[in-house]
Amino acid sequence: MTKKSIIIDTDPGIDDAVALAIALFSDELDVRLITTVNGNVNLEKVTYNTLRLLQFFDKEVPVAKGAEKPLIAEPVDASNVHGETGMDGYIFEEPDNSLLLDEHAVNAMYKEIMNSNEKITLVPIGPLTNIALLLKLYPEVKENINEIVLMGGSTGRGNVSVMAEFNIYADPEAAKIVFLSGLPIVMAGLDVGLKALVYPEDSELLKDMNDTGNMIYHLFKKYRGGSFNKGLKMYDSCAIAYLLKPDLFETVDTFVDIELNGELTKGTTVVDLKGYLNQESNAKVCLDINGAEFKKWFMESIKKCK
Repeated sequence: MTKKSIIIDTDPGIDDAVALAIALFSDELDVRLITTVNGNVNLEKVTYNTLRLLQFFDKEVPVAKGAEKPLIAEPVDASNVHGETGMDGYIFEEPDNSLLLDEHAVNAMYKEIMNSNEKITLVPIGPLTNIALLLKLYPEVKENINEIVLMGGSTGRGNVSVMAEFNIYADPEAAKIVFLSGLPIVMAGLDVGLKALVYPEDSELLKDMNDTGNMIYHLFKKYRGGSFNKGLKMYDSCAIAYLLKPDLFETVDTFVDIELNGELTKGTTVVDLKGYLNQESNAKVCLDINGAEFKKWFMESIKKCK
């Protein structure tokens, strides 16, 4: 079986940790590089968290540290959701940093993409700062990028402001560059994340499933992306789910742009479902997900981990 070659750009983050686990233990994905970006918590913390996770998983994937702040906007974080460290709730061993590359994430991505014999799929599950910088500094990489499958945005309401989803709100200028890049884009946004739920009975099963399940269980006890008792939202795992089981999703091809200047709507993904803007489609937007089948896939995926 030919594996899909991917680069994950991430800001762990509890749901990022879960998405990384699924991707790293998948038989269908070849994670070639992991890059980090300021987002859920600051760059130093998300990079440290990534290295801790790789050591825990016993996986040797190179890591490159990326942007420590948005292109223009002031930094925001989601420590209220993920805890002060970004991964509160579990005690990890100290990583030895041997996987951390001595170069910026953008340069590391450039080399990996340009030296690859097959096209690479980019999987950003945090703010899009690194991806925007890559496309602006090295536009030639577009020729060897298969598609961008991202977690971010919303067709309706937001989760950090009335209309904006966190990953897009955190760096709207970067998001606009990515969505208008001309590359094939899949947007797995807030709409599907709200329905990709792990319930209390699932968390209890995870606790005794394996080491990864036990670790995730303890992270979930601190996670405020939903409620431990009423269901936790697996936003970032939706991007991985789309790569592996796209039939879980209802999608539409449409035009998406990012609002930069709205006093009340900055960071909103303007998803033109009715064609008002008379623009060609630039994204495949996930509108809905089969929640029951997602949960089944999710549990089976964690069962494959160590």
